[in-house]
Amino acid sequence: MRTMLVILTVAVIGLGAYSVHMHKENTSLQRTVLAQYTNNLTDASEKLTGLQQAVSQSLLFQDDQAMNNELDAVWRLSSEVRSSLSNIPVGQEVSNEWLSYLGRLGDEAKRTEKTGDYQAWREKMPQVSTNLQSLSDEWTAATVDLYKNNGNMDVWVQQVDNTKPNTTFDNVQKTLKDYSEKDFPLTLSESDWQKKIELKALQDSVITEKEALEKVKKLFPIIKDATFTVTKSSDTAPYPFYHIQFHQGIRLGYIDLTEKGGHLLSYLVERPVDEARLSQDEIKKKAEEYLKRLGMNDVAFVESRENHQAWHLTFARVHPGDNALIYADGVQLKLAKDTGELLGANAMEYIQEEKIKPQTAKAIDWKTFFDDDVKIEEVKNIYTDNGQFEQRLCYEVIAVRDKNTQETFRVVIDAENHNVIKVEYLT
Repeated sequence: MRTMLVILTVAVIGLGAYSVHMHKENTSLQRTVLAQYTNNLTDASEKLTGLQQAVSQSLLFQDDQAMNNELDAVWRLSSEVRSSLSNIPVGQEVSNEWLSYLGRLGDEAKRTEKTGDYQAWREKMPQVSTNLQSLSDEWTAATVDLYKNNGNMDVWVQQVDNTKPNTTFDNVQKTLKDYSEKDFPLTLSESDWQKKIELKALQDSVITEKEALEKVKKLFPIIKDATFTVTKSSDTAPYPFYHIQFHQGIRLGYIDLTEKGGHLLSYLVERPVDEARLSQDEIKKKAEEYLKRLGMNDVAFVESRENHQAWHLTFARVHPGDNALIYADGVQLKLAKDTGELLGANAMEYIQEEKIKPQTAKAIDWKTFFDDDVKIEEVKNIYTDNGQFEQRLCYEVIAVRDKNTQETFRVVIDAENHNVIKVEYLT
């Protein structure tokens, strides 16, 4: 009995010591996280002030080179502030407003430097500079208020909890939204792009939860006997959809369907995967069969890559007018290497469906367009974004520069005006 008492006493003492040790470790971890948040907040405040000063300084000069130096600073600082803000728990809506405003300011600076339209910059930026100063002051007030809770991790956690009001940064969010709409109003192209993102073009009838489940079982018969849980998207979602979780034996996953029409947004399955038994060609054939079952009959294969468990394949919609691939209307599939089972699908881009304006491809003499030591391996007709929310008909060229060592590039060229949209180094 005495021996048992001794053992219990030692166990209690050991458990107490372990608890004290874990409490110290948790406290130390919280302090480390708090220190990181504090540093990022300070960094963001300093860079925000620097950004406002850079915008003001850009209004000093008539000289092109001096202007470009300041425009570079605006673009760089806007990116750095965005990076700092992305690592701070200030709430998703506030963060999104900041990232959008700073991104548009940086894009404006880069576009001005590229086009040389300095007059438009000088007309717009005085008000932006004033607004940035106001935002900087409100940001400082909000962060000072937050510093009052130094050491209280719960207060910081609440900043990213969507179920609780983010009172500390409410004014910043409201001011940001107001300034964003006035300083950087959406262009027609951006407005169309936003409507596309929010699936405004969907005209289908709303389906019920029961109809959503029936569609899931039809599209994915392998899980028709699974246990399902259906929830609807939140009121703040850009479009309404059904989130359907399922569990069947070794399979665990989810499916998202739009409420309008029950269009597939995404599908993901987790299960153990055995050793690979299928070839790449067999995997590709299975992928094409899945696409037909999903009703995506107007796509063509683009590329594939693999890891130790699965193949990831990308397809794109084929434009009916000229058979060019519309990369923005893509579908991505994930297939298991052992049986070729569909483990994942992303059809969001496919649903959004770009509206292509008529364009005419003009031939290019590649011998005069590229240098003498460049060899053209492949040319494809594609539609891709030109950076201004416009889908342009382009030539996608795989070019090999064969000088001392072979280097391979992917070059995207506007087929109508022959502007180079993108150059990507491959190998």
